[in-house]
Amino acid sequence: MIDEVHSTKLPNGITVLSEHMPGLRSVTAGIWVRRGSRHESAELNGIYHFIEHSVFKGTERRSARDIAVESDRLGGQFDAYTTHEMTGFALKVADSSLPEAFDLISDLISRPRFDQEDLEREQKVVLEEMKMVEDTPDELLGELFNAAYFPDQPLGRPIEGTEATVSSFDHATTSDFHAWQFSPRNLVVAAAGNVDHARLVEMVERGFAGPTKSANGGSGSQPETNSSPWAAAPILIEQKKELEQAHLIIAAPWPTARSENRYAASLLASVIGGGTSSRLWQRIREERGLAYSVGAGGSTFSDVGVFTIYAGTSPGHLDEVLDVSLQELRRVVNERVSSAELKLSKEQAISSILLSLESSSSRASALARQEIIHRRRISPDEVVKQINAVNCEELQKVARTYFTTEKLALGALGNLNGFHVDRSRLEI
Repeated sequence: MIDEVHSTKLPNGITVLSEHMPGLRSVTAGIWVRRGSRHESAELNGIYHFIEHSVFKGTERRSARDIAVESDRLGGQFDAYTTHEMTGFALKVADSSLPEAFDLISDLISRPRFDQEDLEREQKVVLEEMKMVEDTPDELLGELFNAAYFPDQPLGRPIEGTEATVSSFDHATTSDFHAWQFSPRNLVVAAAGNVDHARLVEMVERGFAGPTKSANGGSGSQPETNSSPWAAAPILIEQKKELEQAHLIIAAPWPTARSENRYAASLLASVIGGGTSSRLWQRIREERGLAYSVGAGGSTFSDVGVFTIYAGTSPGHLDEVLDVSLQELRRVVNERVSSAELKLSKEQAISSILLSLESSSSRASALARQEIIHRRRISPDEVVKQINAVNCEELQKVARTYFTTEKLALGALGNLNGFHVDRSRLEI
């Protein structure tokens, strides 16, 4: 694969990345902040997500309606999101519209108005978003479990914050935090598609020329990044009688996004529960009909990772689903994955990578993520080479390292009368 990636570091600290994709008439461009919810204090939990919402309420040059009309006029597909480690704003448009699109995005990031009345309205929107989580059992269990798994630290807090914290975000708090954390030194601009790097650099220089609300930083405190994830391997059982289904999470530590064994770990997770041919899907859904939704995967951060199995089942089947899941964990610890299963997992992973190469949105976000998390460019060829190099012994080594009795954690939510789990039941 020909790698047409270019990188420029501007004097103001902004990193500009681009990847030219021949044959496309579209381009995805975005601005990513090297910060997310894990960089918030407890008092400011949710402020990155709140700012992500609030910049669309108006800037010094555009009203909220102006922003909406211009986005629609460009025919763009806007994507804004907050994760634990980054906050992103990206827009996919026709290549001829890139200058206007980037002017819009840079205006949102550098000159938001944060009008007090607008903030108060947006607080109501975010609070409604929180209520949606409360009404979505699998998401609710995820938040409750994260809080127990990462106690008293940013990764255990909800990305959207809490009712108390979000309700406290006024103009002064929001503006000051934005000035401190959305400064150019924390920004990554990435674009993929029919894009010329030199022209993109000119757009960035123009978009961040002159005074901006984030140009000089602010008086905010240094963001938190602390994580001590294995301090506790909780067993969390939450009773919620009105639910028809029981929801189950089994978790274990996992390699980080930067670990050398992350490719082996990803392939192992795929074998266990990564698709319809995976062991959990076949045993729990196809052979026994115990669950509609079941799967496994790894969540990787810059310095920590978490493996999770999730299943939704009837309360009467919860014990059996748990037992089958534990059997599969013991199995990968005690027996090597077959070469056929590993081959299938590799083909699945590589196919997913190759398909993502057709999307300018995927490639732009990958550029930004690699810069922020990995601090270097990782080409598709390198990823494919690393995947192909993994052997069955490496998968078993990952399993034996991370799937141990003392490290396993469990969370369950639903009408769980009579359901009980102690540490001995989680023995591997």
